Amino acid sequence: MRFIFATLLAILPAAALAEPLSFDEALARAANSAPLLEAREQQIRARQSAAIAAGQLPDPKLGIGLDNFPISGPPAFSLTRENMTMERVGIEQDVPNLAKRHAQQNRAEADITAARARSQADLRRIRVATALAWIDAYYAQKRLEAMDVVLERLRRLPGAAVSAVAAGTGRPAQSLNIRQSIAELFEDRRSMLVAEAGKARAELARWTGDPDPQPSGPLPHFAVSREALRAALARHPELELASASVGQALADVDAARAEKRPDWGFNVAFQRRDPQFGSMVSVGATMTLPLFPGRRQNPRIEAARADAVAAGAEKEDIRRTLEAQLETALAEHAMHHDQWMRARDTLLPLAQREAQLETASYAAGRAALLDVIEAEAGLARTELDMLDREAAVARHEALLALTYGDNQ
Repeated sequence: MRFIFATLLAILPAAALAEPLSFDEALARAANSAPLLEAREQQIRARQSAAIAAGQLPDPKLGIGLDNFPISGPPAFSLTRENMTMERVGIEQDVPNLAKRHAQQNRAEADITAARARSQADLRRIRVATALAWIDAYYAQKRLEAMDVVLERLRRLPGAAVSAVAAGTGRPAQSLNIRQSIAELFEDRRSMLVAEAGKARAELARWTGDPDPQPSGPLPHFAVSREALRAALARHPELELASASVGQALADVDAARAEKRPDWGFNVAFQRRDPQFGSMVSVGATMTLPLFPGRRQNPRIEAARADAVAAGAEKEDIRRTLEAQLETALAEHAMHHDQWMRARDTLLPLAQREAQLETASYAAGRAALLDVIEAEAGLARTELDMLDREAAVARHEALLALTYGDNQ
């Protein structure tokens, strides 16, 4: 009993993990458990935390010193014999110009925007990859089920060939040829389908964290509208990420320009002398002098401007690339959809009709058994091919809607 109980405890968790996984559940698990998205979330928090300090004044400086200490003459090396010798303690505060501080704040906000855009871009890529993996695993299972039906139907043919040989209407080698054709054309392909199903589940497990995902439930349907997809392209995360990069570059331009404005500094110090002479207080101010902008600030400004222009050009390149990819994907989707409709409405009915006619002709003695076998094999290939075309359509629908749509 203890052995049985321990075995059940070991089996039940695995069985629970192998529960059916719907399309929406797969996307939700991928969004909630992806390590990359957790990394992006931490990066956003890091940028938000860094933004708190952006634009703040530098820490003040504490200064301690000894002024006017004699090293020659009668009062040399004495702290009390020279009335100008003073012990000094003071505070200094640097004050960068306001434009520089605003530029730092703008750069921090641009960094936050870029981190959020990068997170959204990665989320979309993960959703697309998960959707395609789920569809691949779903159709891999459907292909296996269809192949089993085909094999069950074709495995009856060798028996019919043996009966034909016994009746004198067939050749003995025909039954061997049938078995060989089944093994080469269909059983080998079934082995490939088993491997493809395992690969698809492994890819789905990568995104969902489920060690043994079993796709189930209805197949998702996405309406493909060329106008809607083109309109949504302007809100694509990759473009938003490129826009955030442009914002970062523009903030760097402002920071470089701010270097041409002077920075300020203030200090106050208390100086203690011998009591007979009295103590003192000193107050001062400093200002940076950007006297040589042609060799210092201006080159940095031009470099920052060039980076901003480059960021804008990269954004335009991304926009054109996305538009081209969308048009290519739409053309491929139309092609696959036409092929699927042709297989469903024309090729499959013709193959079914051919198999029916050859079977009827064979029963009437006007066709050979080999003709029936070829018609049945052709029907099986058409059925499997139509399933492949249907899977290609479903795959492209999800790819279009989730890659270029509004990510609903």
